[in-house]
Amino acid sequence: MSDKTEIRLGGVGGQGIALAGTLLCKAAALYDDKEAVFTQTHGPEARGGASRADVIIGEASVAYPFVTTPQILVVLFQEAYEKFRPQLSDDGLLIVEEELVKLRDDDDVAIRVPAVRIAKELGNKMVANIIMLGYLIAKSGIVSRKAMEEAIRNTVRERHVELNINALGIGWNLASEAKND
Repeated sequence: MSDKTEIRLGGVGGQGIALAGTLLCKAAALYDDKEAVFTQTHGPEARGGASRADVIIGEASVAYPFVTTPQILVVLFQEAYEKFRPQLSDDGLLIVEEELVKLRDDDDVAIRVPAVRIAKELGNKMVANIIMLGYLIAKSGIVSRKAMEEAIRNTVRERHVELNINALGIGWNLASEAKND
């Protein structure tokens, strides 16, 4: 990892984008002993409006708290893809939800993850964000799986911990399987 990594998560209100950003930041800062900063924005509507979570993770203090050129972009909604894709660094990692994001014809670098379909199979489409996080951390190594599991255990409601840990593992396994292809 360079001195810092800028990560942008984009979607729509109700997809758990802010929670995903919170978990990523907590995993880094509280359980992996890294420096991290988290900011979020959303449209005027809580559900249905555009939502963005930005996380910067570094080995040293993060001097500027705003993402300018993300090295990692994870999007779960078409509008987020269209808005944030041009900002991704040239060698950046792009992970998209395959059912909700239609890629440009010339965009051949994106990794498509069936998070919504898998979340529905788990019985709760609300964990698509956690599946995407599992994929992200396995692919990038930005935080450890153990740290993310601790962040989940100490952030989400107790009755949802097992489901979220399971969803994280599924995302992790998808990325691990993709590495072997």
